[in-house]
Amino acid sequence: MADHFSEFDAFNVPPEFKPLGAIAYVGLSILFSIPIIGLIFIIIFSFSDANINRRNYARSYFVVLVLLLIVIAVLFFTGVLGQTIEAINKQQWPSYLQWLPFAPK
Repeated sequence: MADHFSEFDAFNVPPEFKPLGAIAYVGLSILFSIPIIGLIFIIIFSFSDANINRRNYARSYFVVLVLLLIVIAVLFFTGVLGQTIEAINKQQWPSYLQWLPFAPK
């Protein structure tokens, strides 16, 4: 069993398989949050083969963005989003938002 671990050298991993550190994930999250530039980098990193971990993270971030857009579109077309924004502007918060600490009582 010890022989299997001696054969594996963590420092000689090919660059496309090197793991990303925590700071890299934070940096990528900040980069992807920039409105237009972030979307461009998401698309570039999603198709890049330079690092498989970065590619998978970019793809997962893109999937989350698409799911968010779908939820917002459903809320918009059902009218819930418009009614909620209108009620908040009038300071008449809907009952499903009363639990928020900054909601007027």
